[in-house]
Amino acid sequence: MEGTPVEQAGADHGPAARPRVPAQAGPVADQTVPATDRAAPATHREEQAAPRRAVPEQPAAPRPEPAPPLVRPRRHSVRAQILAALRQSLLAGELTPGEVYSAPALAGRYGVSATPVREAMQQLAGEGAVEVVPNRGFRVAEHSVRDLAEVAEVRAMLEIPAVIRLAGAVPCPERWVGLRSLAADGVAAAARGDRAGYAEADRAFHHDLMSLTGNRRLVAVVDDLLRRARRPAGGPRPRPAELQADAAQHVTLVDALSAGEPERAERVVRAHLSLARHRF
Repeated sequence: MEGTPVEQAGADHGPAARPRVPAQAGPVADQTVPATDRAAPATHREEQAAPRRAVPEQPAAPRPEPAPPLVRPRRHSVRAQILAALRQSLLAGELTPGEVYSAPALAGRYGVSATPVREAMQQLAGEGAVEVVPNRGFRVAEHSVRDLAEVAEVRAMLEIPAVIRLAGAVPCPERWVGLRSLAADGVAAAARGDRAGYAEADRAFHHDLMSLTGNRRLVAVVDDLLRRARRPAGGPRPRPAELQADAAQHVTLVDALSAGEPERAERVVRAHLSLARHRF
């Protein structure tokens, strides 16, 4: 008995052929891994997978410390104190005109070295208060009435025009408050008979009065003239009543200035400077 056509075909051609699968070019690639990682070596992939190390921050450069405030040498402070003490002694008549004083002797009086005393005396020599005596020391200058009159005359040339201008300025009561206080200080010192205290109050009054002009050179010149005039003249000292009259003129001058009366202010300052030539 002959088989079916199918069987005949199998008999003729052998076993049935398996379905043909296309040949693969290589192992199937893992689609979850990027191509760049597949191509890179293993060590490179491990470096990329490892966390990056934080780069330590460089410490900020330290800020420079502020410079300490300047401090004047102590010697300059001592010199200023000695200078003030010597001026006070001159005003009080403790240093006699015509007498010679050595720096070491004065240093022993004040309990300091001779160096700041010499420096202070040199400054007083520049102001005309003392004279340098080589190899001996300093002689207290003797001022005659003529010397003081000449100083007062120069002061009048400078201060009277300035006072007239100040009195003719726009009234401003506040600008005279400080002068009125200084005038009161002078009255109090004169009432006590404190000649040195009044001289200082008088100096401060005229300094502030000239400062109101705004002319710094005028102030400096008047200050120098006041120092040259504040010297014992070797004659009789003014009585307390004379000091009080002189101090009262400061008060009257402030009244004239605050009232805006140039003519009255001029009369007062002329009389004041005329008396001053006999005072110091």
